[in-house]
Amino acid sequence: MPRVSADERLHRLLALVPWVAAHDGPRIDDVCARFGCTSEELVDDLDLLFLCGLHPYTPDMLIDVDVDDGRVWIRYADYFSRPLRLTPAEGLALVAAGKALLATPGADPVGPLARGLDKLATVLGVDAAQAVEIALGAVPTEVMDPVREAAGRRLQVEIDYYAFGRDEWTRRVVDPYAVFSASGQWYLSAYCHMVDDERLFRLDRVRSVSVLDRGFQPPARPPELTVYRPRPDDPRVTLLLEPAARWVLEQYPVERVEEAGDGRVRVTMAVSERPWLERLLLRLGPAGRVLEAADEDVAADAARRLLARYRGGSGSLGAG
Repeated sequence: MPRVSADERLHRLLALVPWVAAHDGPRIDDVCARFGCTSEELVDDLDLLFLCGLHPYTPDMLIDVDVDDGRVWIRYADYFSRPLRLTPAEGLALVAAGKALLATPGADPVGPLARGLDKLATVLGVDAAQAVEIALGAVPTEVMDPVREAAGRRLQVEIDYYAFGRDEWTRRVVDPYAVFSASGQWYLSAYCHMVDDERLFRLDRVRSVSVLDRGFQPPARPPELTVYRPRPDDPRVTLLLEPAARWVLEQYPVERVEEAGDGRVRVTMAVSERPWLERLLLRLGPAGRVLEAADEDVAADAARRLLARYRGGSGSLGAG
């Protein structure tokens, strides 16, 4: 399984430190469940803290970590007890960075970081809730709260979910592993009993949630928290993209990229569902052309069904 990226690891560590420090020796199992990591990964992260501090790196300038009897303590260096002198610009930047960090999975929305940001915002004369907006997909509290609670308590949930790839609503029971944010959206990493496999669910596509009185055992190693993990048996498609369509390289995971001259590029990518590919091709229009695919008529078929829908016919885009 791919390793967690350095950026993801840093965000987890930044959220983990104030939470552990505020809870006076929480159990390692509880920390791992909250932040979606194994005990080995947690210990590796904590080992980094021994190196965190300021010159001349004397004991009073370093963060202290103790691990004993299945519990962990984090104590800030004496340096952190000294008041900081910040310019207004530095203070506002700190509020913005802190607000972004509070969106990290596992961060405590009412913990010491949140309280510190409120105090700093008051000094600056701004509203911490309005000083900076972290734009994430809107998820109702009646969906987000029970899913997060179930993930923390390791209880199964039943969700009413809109499968965008197949353009249909489904009712399914899942084991919720972790809630995380990526590319401006909230996702749930879970084991889906309907397909007997691990899946990712966008929480803004969940219509309702029911927490069940059935527990589950999470995997020994949590799954990678990425938006899409291609499976070996997923079909592949090769597209020729015009210069205006190079945005595909940034927005979607691609497996192979070749320059084709004149700014064009040839890309190979995995396809989770045919309706998803249809939508992409219709969005690309003449800027994207299928070179190799199991069904090379996919774009033409999608266009015909879309035209039939606008003409009042029986065709339905995404009903494949």
